[in-house]
Amino acid sequence: MNRAATTVFVLLLCVLLAALLVWAMWDLPAAPVALAETVSASMAQSGVDHPVTGVLLNFRGYDTLLEVGVLLLAFLGMLACGATPDQRTALPPDPLLEALARLLVPLMVLVAGYLLWAGAFRPGGAFQAAAVLAAAGVLLRLAGPVTAWTHPGRWLRVALVAGFVVFLGVAALGLGFGMLLEYPQGWAGSLILLVESALTISLGLLLAGLFLAGPEMPPRGPGS
Repeated sequence: MNRAATTVFVLLLCVLLAALLVWAMWDLPAAPVALAETVSASMAQSGVDHPVTGVLLNFRGYDTLLEVGVLLLAFLGMLACGATPDQRTALPPDPLLEALARLLVPLMVLVAGYLLWAGAFRPGGAFQAAAVLAAAGVLLRLAGPVTAWTHPGRWLRVALVAGFVVFLGVAALGLGFGMLLEYPQGWAGSLILLVESALTISLGLLLAGLFLAGPEMPPRGPGS
């Protein structure tokens, strides 16, 4: 089979797969439960005012807890397979990147704090705030002040797992009320804020760590 025939064959398979997906979605039965209405009716007990945060940190907290655990395991696996200290090289200083980092990183920390605070009543929350913090960490690494991670220190290890541990501890509190991740009456908002604050720090470090603990970049050459 020549190259043109192979291309046509692959395109036909893609079209067939797309048609099957459209047909499957078109033939989906009606949802047995009106989820949007159910969430709206339960928002008063969620502890927050924004439905996305209510779903992620309350109504479907199991999923979020497991997502954090998977991300932590992924980082630990990358760290275990990372380069040894003698394979790490310091990036040469870049005056432009250093100036950019000095300007942007404080603003990024402020934006992350705002996103964490805003998540209770508008789009935002721990994951968005953590993504901004992680981007700040990557910028600091590219600028030079932050070194690559090979063996994180004690306090860094504590910060990396703090979000998962706090989330798991809050989830275990619900066992006293007969259900995992069942918030005590009147404490949902405060506990969600505690969990999101811990998750912001841990997820920010984990996301940045996926870059900082990865393969070392080659040194920048002149003009690069």
